[in-house]
Amino acid sequence: MRVAIAADHNGVLLKSRLADWLMARGHLVDDLGAYTTDIVDYPPLCAEVGRRVATGHDDLGIVIGGSGQGEVIACNKMRGVRAGLAYSRFAVEISRGNNDANVMVLGTKVLGDDEAEELLALWLGTPFKGGVHAARVAQISALEQQA
Repeated sequence: MRVAIAADHNGVLLKSRLADWLMARGHLVDDLGAYTTDIVDYPPLCAEVGRRVATGHDDLGIVIGGSGQGEVIACNKMRGVRAGLAYSRFAVEISRGNNDANVMVLGTKVLGDDEAEELLALWLGTPFKGGVHAARVAQISALEQQA
């Protein structure tokens, strides 16, 4: 699987850890920045991850910020992106299983590194349930066409 990953200044260290974790498991990783802890705006990073996922260049995306709140909002402005804020096992299971999230957003001020790694493993291992949830995801996609 090919995964786009980006982080603002808050998430640079976690981004490196998760990228290494992904590569150790055979995934291809496109690291889109940031690369230092110098302050950087997250919306352009979210847009680049979103473009790559929406066009199919990358299968999935991961964005890391301080809380993740702004990042999830920015990611979901991109047509074709269904970003879920991963703050708990429950949230991850719902975002992937019910909402077919294709971008995972993590907050470094909310989660420890080990917990973020565990949530990533759960996110990658949770299949989309389809069924009634597929109809709802289609309705979400239809909302994008109205915007």
